[in-house]
Amino acid sequence: MSRKRQVHLAAHFPGVNNTTVWSDERAESQIAFSSFEHFARNAERGFFDFLFLAEGLRLREQKGRIHDLDVVGRPNTLAILAALAGVTEHIGLVGTLQTTFNEPVELAKQLATLDHLSDGRAGWNVVTSSDAFHGANFRRGGFLDHADRYTRAAEFVELSRELWDSWEPDAVVADVTAGRYAERSRIRDVDHHGPQFDVVGTFPVPRSPQGHPVVVQAGDSDEGRDLAARHAEVIFSLHTEFEDARAFRRDVTARLEAVGRTEDELLVLPGATFTIGDTPADAEERSRAIRRAQVSPATAIAFLEQVWNRDLSDHDVDGPLPTVEPDVVADAITRGRVRHVRDPRATVQEWRDRAAAEHLTTRELVIAVSTRGGFVGTPDHLAAEIDRYVQERASDGFVVVPHTNPYGLDEFVDRVVPLLQERGVYRESYGDEATLRQTLGLPGTITQRQVVPA
Repeated sequence: MSRKRQVHLAAHFPGVNNTTVWSDERAESQIAFSSFEHFARNAERGFFDFLFLAEGLRLREQKGRIHDLDVVGRPNTLAILAALAGVTEHIGLVGTLQTTFNEPVELAKQLATLDHLSDGRAGWNVVTSSDAFHGANFRRGGFLDHADRYTRAAEFVELSRELWDSWEPDAVVADVTAGRYAERSRIRDVDHHGPQFDVVGTFPVPRSPQGHPVVVQAGDSDEGRDLAARHAEVIFSLHTEFEDARAFRRDVTARLEAVGRTEDELLVLPGATFTIGDTPADAEERSRAIRRAQVSPATAIAFLEQVWNRDLSDHDVDGPLPTVEPDVVADAITRGRVRHVRDPRATVQEWRDRAAAEHLTTRELVIAVSTRGGFVGTPDHLAAEIDRYVQERASDGFVVVPHTNPYGLDEFVDRVVPLLQERGVYRESYGDEATLRQTLGLPGTITQRQVVPA
């Protein structure tokens, strides 16, 4: 009998946005280190593979004002992960760090340093940004179109790997007798000349415990999926419905094969929320209460305005959807948010048809269409669903996204993790001195394996 596939879990630290209930009585600061420390220690208590921390380049705005129903403060990702390395022992530390406005040498240096500080637990979620709103905080501004930003990202990752590989594993000899710390012949100067970057010099950080931090990717476009197939070791996916998740995995697997990689070299972890109840009815009631807390009247209006591109502050959210049509000509009134709706007119008509068919108010419609990736039920049901997704190859596990900070993960660790362990699909301890790559069950670094050149 073959061994069951093992479930991988990551923990997404919740920020302040329309999925995080910052008004919850137990909610605490999203900036104070105590919040990060509790969340990380609790995830480690549940034997999670890694903690996942997002990045914000600029505060989001709505109609020219800071949007206080969304992210209203985001401290530096690498500083937090470095601090967490000192209060945890085993859990991986993955940060979202973009390639559009950073520079390869500096970011590669920071990530290699984090890998040293954490004894090999560092990970890098590679993202891009072509948004001029974000770019206004940087010297170059938003100068890259969608295709070019992935061209830059690919070369950015390739150059980072050149830098990390420039020190051989035995380059540091620390020979006190000879008075020689490093063997220069084992350190290669980097001489890189590409369409995006020209770098000549010696990388200042010795080879880190993992060689390379684990590379994660979260883009869902064709370019993003191609980037993941060539460079990533984990995908943070948006696809949580079972058949959709399986289709996504098949698509990525085909892209892997095209570049000479196998499906076991890339883990697919969809982001998902979980609502737990003592009975199915209890779980459904809790889920409804959470969604109403997440979608307040003000949040519902803000959500509509992002699609209608109009000031709808006087609209009654307990009535029908607005009768006015979306403004597709004016500049966007929402700044700093990825625009997922490509055709506002078609989307609005689809929502009107659904609201009429299901007799939904505006707020009820917003709750219905903005709910993504949620699992609702008893602990037994949640454990069974997680197991089903993994055994039937819809995913390799999940990135768990709580709705409160910092205690939103506690109940999952207490009630669902033990059931996964009973099923024999989840670890009961970490490996001794394991790196993040070893914890994830991944093979060696990508440059140690043969990948078809681009």
